Order: sequence, then C-alpha cells, then structure tokens
Amino acid sequence: MKKFPVLVHVLLATVTNAQIDRPNVVLVMADDMGWAQTGYYGYPLMKTPNLDDMARNGLRMDRFYAGAPSCTPTRASVLTGRTNDRTGAFRVGHSINKQEKMLSTAFREAGYATAHFGKWHLNQTRPIGHPLSADDPHNPGELGFDYWLSATNGFDLGEFELSRNGTREQFQGDGSEVIVAEAVKYIGRQVAQNKPVFVVIWYSAPHGPWTASEEDIKPFLGKVDRTSANMMGEIIAIDRSIGHLRKSLKDMGVADNTLVWFTSDNGGTPNVDALSRGKGEDREIIYPSNCSDEIDPNLTSLEARTLHGCYRGVDPDSTGHLRGFKKDFYEGGLREPTIVEWPAGIEPRVSNFPSGTVDMFPTLIDVAGLNPDSINAVHDGISLAEVFNKEPARRDEPMGFRASGGWMWLDNDWKIVKNSDYAGGANKNPYELYNVIGDPSEQQNLIDLYPEIATRLHEQFRQWSLSVSRSALGADYPEGRVLPTGRGPDPVIDERRATRIKEWTEEVRAAAASE
Repeated sequence: MKKFPVLVHVLLATVTNAQIDRPNVVLVMADDMGWAQTGYYGYPLMKTPNLDDMARNGLRMDRFYAGAPSCTPTRASVLTGRTNDRTGAFRVGHSINKQEKMLSTAFREAGYATAHFGKWHLNQTRPIGHPLSADDPHNPGELGFDYWLSATNGFDLGEFELSRNGTREQFQGDGSEVIVAEAVKYIGRQVAQNKPVFVVIWYSAPHGPWTASEEDIKPFLGKVDRTSANMMGEIIAIDRSIGHLRKSLKDMGVADNTLVWFTSDNGGTPNVDALSRGKGEDREIIYPSNCSDEIDPNLTSLEARTLHGCYRGVDPDSTGHLRGFKKDFYEGGLREPTIVEWPAGIEPRVSNFPSGTVDMFPTLIDVAGLNPDSINAVHDGISLAEVFNKEPARRDEPMGFRASGGWMWLDNDWKIVKNSDYAGGANKNPYELYNVIGDPSEQQNLIDLYPEIATRLHEQFRQWSLSVSRSALGADYPEGRVLPTGRGPDPVIDERRATRIKEWTEEVRAAAASE
C-alpha cells in the first residue's frame, strides 16, 4: 500500500475548519446504476442536475471499477480493500468473513461516529420476518458500525421496513430519499457534538423491479415503456437525494471538509429481455428474448415478471458505448459513474486513472489519518491520494477481478478477460484481449495479434489468483483458517461455497506440490 503523507498534509493545510485533520467521509453507492446513466455523460431523456453539479465541482473518475460485476462482492471490496473472494463474499448471498479488517472499524477506532444507511447485503439474501435483526451475526453493528438503519435486501417506493440497530421500523416514501434524510439527521447530531463522521449510504435503486413515483416517471411515459420509465424515475429520486445531502452539508457548515464519494456497485441492467419458463429444476431461462413485444407495455416490471416471466430490458441502454452489463467482466459490467467531491482537498477535474472500489480503504487511510495497520496486510487496493491532486502517468499495480468463475486482469490500457458461464459446469468461455483505450467498446479481440501481451497478463493474473485462493482458505487471518459463519444452514449457498472451496483447495495444493 502506498502512502502520501506529505501530499495529505498539503491538502489538509488549506482547511480552516475546526476538524482540519479529520474530514467527514460519506460513501454513497447506487445499486445497478450503469456507467452511462447520468446527465454529465449525456444519457438520453433523463437529467441528473445534482450529480452533474457534483461532477463539475469534484473529481469525476471516468475509469473507476466496481470490485466485481455483482452486488455483494463489490460491497465487500469497499469495506475491506480486498477482492471479494478473499473475504468470503464470493457472490450474492455469501456472508463476509467476520475475521476481515473493516473500514468501518478503522474509522471507529480513529474516533469517528460510524453509521450505515440502506441496503446491506453482506449477510444473506433471504431474511425471514425481519429486515435485518440484531441477532444476525453479520449485521452492520457486528462489523464496525455504531449506528445502522439498514435492510438485508432492497426497498423502493411506498411502505417498507428498515431495521434501526435491530429494531424494525415502518417507512413511507421513496427509499432513496428516506435513507438520505435519515443520514442527514444522524450527521447533524454528530456535527452538533463536534464529532467527525464516517457514513455509508447504500441505495437499493435503481435495482429492478422498479417502482418510482408517478411524478418522476411522467416525463418518460410515451417515450419508453413503463418499466424503463420507472427505472429512470428511481435515478431521478437518487439525484434529488444527492441534492438534499449536499445542501444539508452546506447548511451545517461542514461541506468544505466533507469527502463525498459516489459510485455504483456493478454495471447496469441489460437492454434486452430475458424470459423465465417453468419452476424448480425445470426452470428455463431464454436470453436474449423479445418477450416485451408480446405483453402490455404499460405493465410494471414486477407485473411483467409475475404474470409473464418476462424480465424486461431497459431503454435507453444503461452502459452507453461500453460493452456488457451487470454480471459481465466487460467494461459495461464493471466501470461505474463515480465522483469524489471534497472542496478542501480536491480541485475539480476529470480523471482517467484506472481505479476501483478496492482503492477506497487505502485512500481513506491516507486522507483521514487512519491507522495503516487497520487494513489486512494482504489487500488489493492502492491509495488514490496522489490522484486527488494530479493525474499520474499510469497505475503501477494492475487490477484483478474474479467472481462466480469469471475474471478480468487490467493493466492500464490492456485487459485480458474470461467471462463467467452462468449455465454451470466448466467455464468454456474464451480468453479475450482488449486495449480499452483504443477500443473502449471492446469490439476487437486482439488475443491472436498480441499473444505475448496475452501471455504476460494471464501469467500475472494466475499468480494473483493463486494468492486470492490462499486468502479464501484463511491464510491471511491469525487463525490460518476461516472460522464458521455462525449462520444457519442454507443448502444453495452452502453447496456453492463448498464447491468453490474444494476448487481453490486443489489449486493451492497443486501449486505447493510444484514448488
């Protein structure tokens, strides 16, 4: 991990706030928001004035990557600085290992008030009877947060439940606006006590199925179907909540020395349909499908799924000129709309430096003066403190990604990728090589033209991946093994976990035998 103590001293020396050496930190993350879905990227039909203003006044990061192309894994990477497979959060529904060193704990030990608001998803996928109970062994309070108003899964417009430190509460309104309003109240209470805050706000929007207010979808009706109108309406509400957050920080007098970091957890929803037929072992997924053409365009996304098994794609395309969507290791599955606004520490500009959610923990160690030992010694991110000040020529350490059997290795301009095969069994997808600067849409597979580059990148990935597999077996923990989760049995999750652990154990043993 790199540190830039001199740089950070210079950045903070300009701040006259009483909390000069302790910036407030607010991490904000959308759920399934595609790279192109902002006004500042020219998304058709929809306007995002608050995100646009934030981008004009902060660091717009045009090559910022989620830790994985799906939800739970990326969340783990934010809070650990480690790729998901090291942490136990292998895929959606897999709980994070409680032996992980957490960003929230690092802030708490540094004297910050720590709080989580919104979707959690680091415990399980199917809670029974409670949004997130106090006795859940992986609730936010067990993982470094003093205060939490959270839910395991999603929540949208209307009536929904959240858990306030384990006590269920009923809410009414738009989910994105509700959690930001609650976060603002919390920040205000801490500011009144002159205590710095570390606040995590994780929206459950714009994850489908989509439900937005009639007012927010009205501008899109007649231009797109109701499914897409609701998806865009959810982003409109997110943008409005961002405006409320930023205005509230200014009204409290703490905006200058508050770092607000906005991003998304994975790529956006595809613009093509999928059709689900049958149930259980007989269930068949037809993808791509044209099922939207055969049903009422005024059905909501939930009605289309429930009545016809049609998982509608969205229009316009959520990832723009980038190839792929959520679950893909192409750019559209991993690259996210990202802005860091910190008036006291960042001059407005656009960065094309390759970076990602694994870099957030190391960066915040530097800018907030956290204990350097608060992160696991084996981690994948680097500090972006230098990037906050100027544009480096290149990233010295490549970036690795792997989840659900797929992977990608990125070394500045070049990437080698093998996408997941969600049909099950051995992954027979081919290796692909792209120069993402010359070909950001990944249309020209260069693996046959540049075999030496492909070989070099693949070997780098292989060595890194072996390290990840060792971590997955517990090599980075004091106990030398992964302790039991403390959760009850879940046949689906337990089988998936056992399959991966067997695979990685064999990989590590084979490597040891060949040394």
